[in-house]
Amino acid sequence: MEVSQVQQPSSSNGRRRPGGWITFPFLIATTVGMNLAGGGWSSNLIVYLIKEFNVKSINAAQIANVVGGTLSLFPVLAAIIADSFLDCFSVVWISSVISLLGITLLAVTASIPSLKPQPCVNGGGSDICKAPTRAQFGVLYGGICLATMGQGGRAVIATMGANQFPDKPKNQTIFFNWFFFTMYVAMLIASTVVVYVEDNVSWECGFYISAGANVVALAAFLVGTPFYRRPKPEGSPCTALARVVVAAIRKRKLQLSSAENNFYYGKHILAKFTTPPSTSFEFLNRAAMRGNGDVAADGSNKKPWRLCNVREVEDFKTIIRIIPLWSTAIFLSTPIAMNVSLSILQALTMDRHLGHHFQIPAGSIFVFSMLSTSLSLILFDRILSPAWRRLAGKPPTPLQRVGTGHMFNIAAMVVSAVVESKRQNAAAKSHALITPISVMWLLPQLALVGIGEAMHFPGQLELYYQEFPASLKNVSTSLAWVIIAIAFYLSTALIDLLGRVTEWLPNNINHGRLDNVYWLVTVIGVFNFAYFLICSWFYKYQNVKEVGHGESNSLDIQSSL
Repeated sequence: MEVSQVQQPSSSNGRRRPGGWITFPFLIATTVGMNLAGGGWSSNLIVYLIKEFNVKSINAAQIANVVGGTLSLFPVLAAIIADSFLDCFSVVWISSVISLLGITLLAVTASIPSLKPQPCVNGGGSDICKAPTRAQFGVLYGGICLATMGQGGRAVIATMGANQFPDKPKNQTIFFNWFFFTMYVAMLIASTVVVYVEDNVSWECGFYISAGANVVALAAFLVGTPFYRRPKPEGSPCTALARVVVAAIRKRKLQLSSAENNFYYGKHILAKFTTPPSTSFEFLNRAAMRGNGDVAADGSNKKPWRLCNVREVEDFKTIIRIIPLWSTAIFLSTPIAMNVSLSILQALTMDRHLGHHFQIPAGSIFVFSMLSTSLSLILFDRILSPAWRRLAGKPPTPLQRVGTGHMFNIAAMVVSAVVESKRQNAAAKSHALITPISVMWLLPQLALVGIGEAMHFPGQLELYYQEFPASLKNVSTSLAWVIIAIAFYLSTALIDLLGRVTEWLPNNINHGRLDNVYWLVTVIGVFNFAYFLICSWFYKYQNVKEVGHGESNSLDIQSSL
């Protein structure tokens, strides 16, 4: 995994061409710093809300789920802005500044006593807790919102890295592997070292460490400015997609024709390069059919909301084809989102001691999943993928990788349900808030979640980036984060619904049936996997190239040069 020094290709005038592997150290350093900063405050948010702001445990989990969803939603907005108005470079540095402001504000809430309620006091065998004031909640939520918005640049870093290697899918795949590996390692460090500082030193110290990581990320990114390849935005791709729908509706009564000269290909497209639109979703082809007065004498489009070129119509069809597959990933990620928050609540009721003196912070428990993901990425890249290539003659496709993630995710939920039954039995026998069962019992389910994520998350990113039209590359990489956002919101709604109609999720989970929750999401996962298999069977790859056939598709950058 060494990064070797390589002479960059030069242009005809002797200047170094932008892009290539010379940008790699700056982008990876930015990825590490941004995720250290984000993980430092978000990993322990549930514990911070419970211990410092007197929020009830289930409510804290709900807030954390909403924050988790929003953390994954803002990358989509950032990607749209990068595609439509600004470039990736501008979006990343602006996001970094906003993130720094938010984390600093969170540090202020931890530093100034008047910005948080008084600690709970024990009275008559139960804790008496004072709720935060509106002003205290306002400052807290202001910091959370700014810090969350700032994390939107994460997805754009992935696209910016891929943009450094135009027309080189193998190098793009290698960059994605490195991107995910460093992202998970940074989150792992944040969820252990920074969370430990927050629990055992002070909250303000942990938050200021996160702010410092943010500063380092911003500095590293800006230092690499002269070397980046910075494609200019081509305008809003969403507008182009909307035009296809409007034009097809307005020409719905037009008789379809298969003749090439009846379609519009664009002002500068030569006749010999014209190909009529595909026959799938044929009703959309009307949007590209010429009408009286649609095209000017110079070949330009006079009525863009009545006429689209063939490429725009085909791009829209690509989106339609991939939506069913994309939707299957929502229920794939929902159990993971639930496991994130519920595992922390489980850990708070379990014996977290390692030896006599060290206690694992509850907010760090999910680090085992991140560690599993990081190790699985290396194992897949170095051993499993080459072995698959030798046996099958080609590397695993993105859909095969995602399907493997589905299976591991279902297994994780089954193990979660079994372990929770054991924890509840121990809690019933001990009649204590902290059960004698060790928190290490959570490791198998977290490991399975991590292995599954190492399979399906990079597989989705690779699929979307290579299948989506060129004008939607930023949006394509952000789709993986959209899925996570929806999954967090859906898990929040599901937990709220179960809390209302069942007694499975009381404030004290020792008195509930959390195992039933896990069994429920297991059943959902099985049906979702069946839906995924059906969608995969009918899906036809449009743009994915069989990257790395006969080559090493490795994290080793030197091997790709």
